[in-house]
Amino acid sequence: MLFVVDASGSMAARQRMSAVKGAVLSLLLDAYQRRDKVGLVTFRGAAADVALPPTSSVDAAAARLESLPTGGRTPLAAGLLKAHEVLRVERLRDPARRALVVVVTDGRATGAGAARSASGRSDGPATGGTEPVALAGRAARLFAAEGVASVVVDCESGPVRLGLAGRLAGELGGTAVTLEELRSDSIAGLVRDVQGTSRRAA
Repeated sequence: MLFVVDASGSMAARQRMSAVKGAVLSLLLDAYQRRDKVGLVTFRGAAADVALPPTSSVDAAAARLESLPTGGRTPLAAGLLKAHEVLRVERLRDPARRALVVVVTDGRATGAGAARSASGRSDGPATGGTEPVALAGRAARLFAAEGVASVVVDCESGPVRLGLAGRLAGELGGTAVTLEELRSDSIAGLVRDVQGTSRRAA
């Protein structure tokens, strides 16, 4: 189970990040009970980072999540491509595991960051306009093409909502839930439904 968490400025509101952290912690505990491995990729500013490589240590994941810095632009494509690389390495290590990606974001891609394609070719810096969104869409389609199960937690708030996280879920070929729907029981149940009768999640 690989968490891809948007830690950009648009997600930095204390109440929102508190809700996000609480929800992810509930999923971590659920993963621990199933003996799944968990990993954490975060993206903010100009790049994405592997905050925690896939591990069986829920305590380590919780500690990294608690100290998560926030702020800056939203390099969504970089976050997705970093997650894709992490899963590629995990598949080489253990082909029997099936990956589940949980993307936590408001979907507002505002920076390409240091995103690179699966072939290693640089997609170049964002130049404004819709390029960051287009890059994020291309990155998301890598997961859909490989049949990776995914859930997008839509953290968009406010009276005007663009529905970008829902669009991202469509690109990923996954399921979207809103932050308001994110309760420990319902999200854990959703993850189990997504996994279905498949093999254990990475």
